[in-house]
Amino acid sequence: MSKQSNIESALRTIEFERQGLEAVSDALSNGMGDEFDAACQIMRDIGGRVIVTGVGKSGHIGTKIAATLASTGTPAFFVHSSEANHGDLGMIARDDAILALSWSGETAELKGVIAYSTRFSIPLIAITKNKQSALGKEATVCLELPNVEEACPNGLAPTTSTTMQMVIGDALAVALLESRGFSADDFGIYHPSGALGSQLTSVGEVMHKGEVIPLVVENTSMNDAIMTLSQKRFGCVGVTDAQGKLVGIFTDGDLARNLDKDLQSLSVNDLMTRDPKTINGSALVASAMAMLDSFNISALIVTDADNKPQGIVHLHDLLRIGVA
Repeated sequence: MSKQSNIESALRTIEFERQGLEAVSDALSNGMGDEFDAACQIMRDIGGRVIVTGVGKSGHIGTKIAATLASTGTPAFFVHSSEANHGDLGMIARDDAILALSWSGETAELKGVIAYSTRFSIPLIAITKNKQSALGKEATVCLELPNVEEACPNGLAPTTSTTMQMVIGDALAVALLESRGFSADDFGIYHPSGALGSQLTSVGEVMHKGEVIPLVVENTSMNDAIMTLSQKRFGCVGVTDAQGKLVGIFTDGDLARNLDKDLQSLSVNDLMTRDPKTINGSALVASAMAMLDSFNISALIVTDADNKPQGIVHLHDLLRIGVA
């Protein structure tokens, strides 16, 4: 195939899948919304976990949905429908709920899961294209997805259908997240590592504290302010008043711009910037990075509610933990 043919194929695939997403959106607005709400209620109110199950491509999508639920505050894990029939049904407890994915709703491997759900009165949520299928009929709640055309030109490879399954799974996870008031701090508990975990670290966890904070009091001589600037090596010096509140900041940029002046005759007040940008220690480091980028600065003084310095965070600190 030529380059243009490949691109045209890709665009057709995207168009098919976009139409599938539009169909899901329309369904939620015109009838499926009640079932979606009921599914959310079941998954939120159970005392146990959400057991996601499926086989084939639906099973692969199910593992992703289970991971997304678990990482956003809804305890969940995936049980393969075939393995369930060979002992893994024992992983499903009576206070759990089952989320079963099957595009046709007639997947043979799901029969054991369906029977187990009925026997022990375990809520069964189905995601399928056919509400009248074996799965759809036995489900406590059936999320019937629109029966749209696959992007595969042979109509065989699950493409549009799996995209719709993925999206409805994400929609369930986000709706549950929002209903629980699941916060960024909560999210950080489940994502302690990697770039995402770094983004969810608080400024207070990485800031420099104590004697290393570059501070001078108002009216400090320029010579002494420059000495502090040089010794502390943060590229700035915070200036505090008699009550210990931050009133200004003097940077190495300020020094460079005023080298032609008689610095020995000046105090830090003469060259400092008043009301500097600050951040609270409880803020996320992602917010600190956004401020540094927005204002083209390299460090932030960390202050408390009374605007008293508690620490300092530098661009290098954020780069070191992988925020950028």
